[in-house]
This record gives sequence, structure tokens and C-alpha cells, in this order.
Amino acid sequence: MTTQAPQDADSPGYVPSTGIDITKASVARVYDCGLGGKDNYAVDREVFAQVNQVAPQMARLARENRAWLVRVTRFLAASARIDQFLDCGAGLPTAENTHQAAQRMNPEARVAYVDNDPVVQAHGRALLEDNDLTRLIDADLTEPDRVLDHPAIARYFDFDRPIALIQCSTIHHVSDAKNPLEIMQRYIDRLPSGSYLALTHFCDPEDDGPGTQLARFVEGVFTNSSMGSGYFRTRSEIEGFFGDLDLVEPGIMRLRDWWPDGPNLQPATVEDEVVLGGVARKP
Repeated sequence: MTTQAPQDADSPGYVPSTGIDITKASVARVYDCGLGGKDNYAVDREVFAQVNQVAPQMARLARENRAWLVRVTRFLAASARIDQFLDCGAGLPTAENTHQAAQRMNPEARVAYVDNDPVVQAHGRALLEDNDLTRLIDADLTEPDRVLDHPAIARYFDFDRPIALIQCSTIHHVSDAKNPLEIMQRYIDRLPSGSYLALTHFCDPEDDGPGTQLARFVEGVFTNSSMGSGYFRTRSEIEGFFGDLDLVEPGIMRLRDWWPDGPNLQPATVEDEVVLGGVARKP
């Protein structure tokens, strides 16, 4: 089963889907633009175009972010032997999703996605029909207790065993006013021993040069657009989101440098400096 891709607002006979605000860009749909997807509206493409005009490599970074997630999921399912995955801010389906990567390593792996975007929810319903080991929870990832206490999560996961918590390109859309450090610490506090956190985040490299200039520009586009979020934090701030967890080698790195599938044949660009990712284990 597939869901119909959104039409532009000015398409003849256009009727918006229930609960979808086509006047405001969505984080999930803007990322969909970067991944070359079609499940987005004109307002989403406008935000993406503003960034792409000055920083065209950001689209490559969106794909790099997804590739990083797949590598991490394979590691967690195969090497770390995790069979419960909680993917927050799951976004729109692509060619390779968390449940596919995990269940390729372990067909019995359970994956729960969390997202409150109506378009993501529509695609999630299609996923549920095809895979009874996959769930999609309609919840706000900035409310960890509500996520973890959601009846579907409580029934689906065994909290006496380790869980992989995935926050891939999510926390950099949470403003300081909402206290993202406190949000992440609450998730960590409630994870069972042996659990893992996988997280990527926009980074200000503090180089007083091209990296910081790019970070400030892209942050300005995102926060001043109808999407309204996209914050670049320093390495030390990003490290704080891992709390006192034990980082998995090689630590918090540029995405291209975190256990790549093969040699990096393309030279790094300034865009590679503005996204960091890492995986850590709860003792």
C-alpha cells in the first residue's frame, strides 16, 4: 500500500489532507526535499531552496545523515545485539529505514517510530500494514515521559532489556527555551542499563571562518522561515546531550568519519564540519 504524494497548493483541484498545514514548512518534509523525495509541498521546497542556493552540499549531508543512521542501526542490531529500537522524529520513509536496516540483521527486531507530523503518520499507517514488528506512535519527542509511557510503547517494549534510542536530526530542532539538555537527560535516565543512544546534531565548528559562517546562515534560514527551527550548537553542547553515557569509538565525529562503509574518496567540504554524530551506551 502506498500513500498519495502531496500536491502543490496551487494544483488544480487541490484538497489538503486532514491536519496538514500547507502554509508552514515541516521539518520532515524539508528533509524529504534533501533526500530527493516527493512527499513535500511548495512551502517546504522554498525553505530547502533557500539553503540549497548558498549551501548545495547540505542536500548531500541529508543523504549522509540517512546513511549514517543505517550504519549505526546495523551496528546496534548485529554487534550490540539490540532488538528494540525507538526512533524519534522518524521522518518520511526512504529507500532504507530503521526497521529495514535492523530487521535485515535480526528479523525479530522491534522498531517503534515517534513522530507527530500528519504526513509521516499517513505513511506510517502504510508501514503498519506491511510489518507487524513496526509501530508508529503519534507523540511529541520533546515530552520523553509521554513518549515512554505511551500505551503502545509500554505494550511493545520490554523495559527490563536494552533499547536503542535514536535521535537523528531531531534535537537541533528543539530550542533552548524548551531545554533540550533536560529532555535528553530524562530519556537517558529512563533507558534500561545496556541501552544505546544514537544522535546527530547541527554543529557550529567555532572556526571563526567558513564553517561558522555557514552554520549561522543556515540557522538563520531555518529559524526565520515558516519551519521555524534548526539550531547549530557547539561540540561541547552536543557532547552534553550524551550525559554520562560511554561513547562508542570513534566518539562524536563528522558523519563521514563514523565507521564509513569504505574509503572516503571524495574530499571533505565545509558542510561536513557542521553536522556531528555519535553513539553511546548506558552502563
